[in-house]
Amino acid sequence: MTRKRLLIYPPNQRIGKYFTIAVILLAIVVLTFIVTLPQVKTVPALIGLLLMAGLGIYISHIVDEHRLSFSLSDMHMQHHTNKGGWSVKWSDIREIGVPSVSLDGWHQPLPWMGIRLNDYEPFLDGISFRLASQIIMEQRGLLLSAYRRTEEPTNTKLEDMMFDDEPYVATSGKVYKGLIAMLANRMSYTRELLGYDVFVSEDLLDRPLDDFVGLTRRYLASAGTKPAE
Repeated sequence: MTRKRLLIYPPNQRIGKYFTIAVILLAIVVLTFIVTLPQVKTVPALIGLLLMAGLGIYISHIVDEHRLSFSLSDMHMQHHTNKGGWSVKWSDIREIGVPSVSLDGWHQPLPWMGIRLNDYEPFLDGISFRLASQIIMEQRGLLLSAYRRTEEPTNTKLEDMMFDDEPYVATSGKVYKGLIAMLANRMSYTRELLGYDVFVSEDLLDRPLDDFVGLTRRYLASAGTKPAE
């Protein structure tokens, strides 16, 4: 079944919507002055009012477009930020789920969606340096939480995991260095600790985390890839 492209905005951050409401209220005020003041030339004033309203609505649309966090289509999932983005084809995804850590013998879900990839190379080739840096910095807490509460012992020290910039060799033999290698190594460590490579914060979603995971799994299934249970 073909699914239409779905746009995801962060909750309570549709700034453009409120800007549009403000423009409409201002237009009503100006229109009231036009009607009540006989010295105002009606036709030029109305033309100016329409131009102002059109410009305001256009600006609100542009503002909201820049706050878009994700888009889902039949082919792939895309993440959008002001520092670039990443795109993952459904065929490149092995599993989607909610990672968890051990807490007093119980598995505690984390406020993230996890994506396990079949191959790192397409993801690494498409990500910007600025976004790679942002991911490495923003997800330090996620790595720290996973490391401290993992049930499986690891021989790698936490400080070595945080900013490991050793060259990363993809399955094709391609070698990544510098910041992209650091991101690839971080992905390998989070896979070891949490089972996933790429993470999406619940704060970026427009619905509860479990609902978004279910949504992406339906897209994944429609693309012909059955998600792992």
